[in-house]
Amino acid sequence: MSVKIAVLGHGVVGSGVCELFYKNKKSIEKRAGEEMDIKYILDLRDFPDSPYKEKFTKNFDDILNDDEVTSVAECMGGVEPAFTFVKSCLEKGKSVSTSNKELVAEKGDILLRTAKEHNCNFFFEASVGGAIPIIRPLHKCLAANDIDKVAGILNGTTNFILTKMYNDNMPFDEALALAQSLGYAEKDPTADVEGHDACRKICIISSLVFGRHVYPKSVFTKGISDIQLCDVEAADVLGCSVKLIASVRRLENGKILPTVMPTLVPYENIMSGVSDVFNAVLVYGDGIDQAMFYGRGAGKLPTASAVLGDVIETVKRTSTESAQTWEPSSDDSFIASQEEYVSRWYFRVPDGKQPSDAGSYRHDDGVSFITDKPFSFAQAMDMAKEMNAFAFMPVMD
Repeated sequence: MSVKIAVLGHGVVGSGVCELFYKNKKSIEKRAGEEMDIKYILDLRDFPDSPYKEKFTKNFDDILNDDEVTSVAECMGGVEPAFTFVKSCLEKGKSVSTSNKELVAEKGDILLRTAKEHNCNFFFEASVGGAIPIIRPLHKCLAANDIDKVAGILNGTTNFILTKMYNDNMPFDEALALAQSLGYAEKDPTADVEGHDACRKICIISSLVFGRHVYPKSVFTKGISDIQLCDVEAADVLGCSVKLIASVRRLENGKILPTVMPTLVPYENIMSGVSDVFNAVLVYGDGIDQAMFYGRGAGKLPTASAVLGDVIETVKRTSTESAQTWEPSSDDSFIASQEEYVSRWYFRVPDGKQPSDAGSYRHDDGVSFITDKPFSFAQAMDMAKEMNAFAFMPVMD
């Protein structure tokens, strides 16, 4: 008897899961060690021309109450009704694989606990970095390391926009419009350009690496909508590129500090060359020093690839994955204040306001320079106020 799968949602990712499954069905079954088939596709819309039209249902209970279905791919997005559907499946002992970063960031601790209580699995490789394998490496391949920092470019839309600003001297508004016309940005791009998408992803990474649930509300998040062409140009002259960096680090006091900020990345750092819609994640550990994971961070088939990788894993496993978990958190006392963030800083200030010893670049929009010494975020804010700074950003170490 073949293993029966259900797919929740038939949008970009859900349709990609179906397409890739049937395209590579034989090799997927070989890797899973079982015959497999998709029995249901849940969606409220009609798809009369779909090659899988006989598999569609509009009733979630068809999936929930069918004991043949043992693995579910959740590709709906959003917290509800996804949370209710996923929790109900787990309570029935059906493993779930999801690409839904908002769901994992907000409800991951609850769903992981539910999976453990019912001897099944809740997997979410596709929720961070699309096709890039990062979740499983963090708790398996790199498990022997004491990881103290993770930093990455986790949003393809903003990276595409910043690449166009850098390569084509394109203002932010024009680069955003181009991203929308190419399908890289939503009609409402707020989640991408204001950093919310990257924030959810660094929450997931932070929770997994450091063992306690980190909620988006606890993460200082600043997007790229205020980035000016003159700052991108100045960064280049100063030997850096501008990237939206999501990071988390463990401080000496034991607290962790997750952040999302536009950041200058020096050209000697490999992350500076990650362009267009590609994503990259740098992991810092005491055994590996540094390891980078790179690839397409979004898209129909890249994300479907990660979802199906998790589905295959659920078919192979007979018990709950013990390493992929974290504890709930009732408060954020284990998270440091953003004021404790320390780095060197980029400033753009009016001419005459820059320190006399700073190596600076004068241009029509002011004077840009990078500090020689690191300062805390609180100190950088005071400096920005004192110099009447037009802009300031951290510099990646």
